[in-house]
Amino acid sequence: MPSAVRLRNVVIDCPDPLALARFYAAVAGGTPEAEDDEWVTLRVPDGPRLAFQRAEEFVPPEWPRGDRSQQFHLDFDAGSTWEELDAAHEKVLGLGARALDVEDREKKDFMVYADPAGHPFCLCRIDVDNRL
Repeated sequence: MPSAVRLRNVVIDCPDPLALARFYAAVAGGTPEAEDDEWVTLRVPDGPRLAFQRAEEFVPPEWPRGDRSQQFHLDFDAGSTWEELDAAHEKVLGLGARALDVEDREKKDFMVYADPAGHPFCLCRIDVDNRL
């Protein structure tokens, strides 16, 4: 079936758009492009375009939270080996991420973090035969 529209951006609310765009550029690549203090776009190589929008009264999601959903999160392919996942783990922590759930990674093949503004994201170990 032909699509009616094409996805333009994944927009992430945050208190400091440029700082958060720089974090994700260090994680996934690309160069932040600031239109102004309110909106920054990041074109991730081989990935979606992320946009960061200033939200003055931003309240970060709480994870995990059983009484309401987290709304959304980003998944990143961190490689197919545990060594690649460990290297990505160290990198995101060094960039300011906070580990939320890094237990049982062998069962789940992913670990959960919060970015500097508090949004959850995952580093995933991907089977090279099953990449999308």
